[in-house]
Amino acid sequence: MNLLAEKYRGAISGLPKSIHIYLKICKMKVVLMLMVTAWVGVVLAPDMDRSWVLQFASLAGIGLVSAAAAAINHVVDQDRDQQMARTRHRPLVQQQLTSKQAYYFAACIGISGVALLLIFSNWLCTLLTVGALFGYAVVYSVFLKHMTPQNIVIGGLAGAMPPLLGWISETGSFHAEPWLLVMIIFTWTPPHFWALAIARRQDYERANIPMLPVTHGVKFTKLCMLIYSLLLTLVCLLPFLIGMSGWVYLITSSILNALFVQKIITLYFESNSETAMSVFRFSITYLLILFIVLFIDKLVL
Repeated sequence: MNLLAEKYRGAISGLPKSIHIYLKICKMKVVLMLMVTAWVGVVLAPDMDRSWVLQFASLAGIGLVSAAAAAINHVVDQDRDQQMARTRHRPLVQQQLTSKQAYYFAACIGISGVALLLIFSNWLCTLLTVGALFGYAVVYSVFLKHMTPQNIVIGGLAGAMPPLLGWISETGSFHAEPWLLVMIIFTWTPPHFWALAIARRQDYERANIPMLPVTHGVKFTKLCMLIYSLLLTLVCLLPFLIGMSGWVYLITSSILNALFVQKIITLYFESNSETAMSVFRFSITYLLILFIVLFIDKLVL
């Protein structure tokens, strides 16, 4: 995973400076993760005999709209980003871009993404994708993030939507199965972000962002993380129980969840930033492997 991250950084840094800056405000690593989960939604959906070109165009549309939401988030958060060590090097904080440039860029890629979805997917997928953009860029970034310590829990729904979007891009209708994938990401999100919030607690406190470790303390946050990780373990059983996945997924997800719970238990008895960051980094690997295994399991079935 570290080798892949190094290759990604090397590839990005080799691009022309202007492109590099615009890619940075897209949060490309996050967008790529979202596209992987959307792709799994496409793969697991009933076969609608759509060509790979149509599928790729639909995923590109979802990715562009997600990148637009990330760019808007950079604009909205730039004042608070300036106060946090983790984010003070972002392009808008460093005045490498203006807010107007970032908004124009977000509008261009967002409209392009919507156009791709309307042409190559369907209106329902387009509507839900735009709704997810609004949920993240406006509801979460402008309001929830600064109003309540449950910001990640409530706002996490927008980030959990890609598997459903991928599924609907294929079928054009709602089904129960992709909501299980949404539930997995929705339940995974709080312990994932709270691990980072524990490690960067002083940053969030300085920026006056009411993350749970700031408002309710680190010990309570770690307890909540443990509860969510146990709930996540149960949610991950559902795809197997309804026949959506097989034994390959069940065994792998059980191992991943055991490791996740173990790491959070270790964090519960330790209060250092390194352990919290270890949980945060593992949670990213966890989700990536889990969704890749869902794809592999589909091939085995």
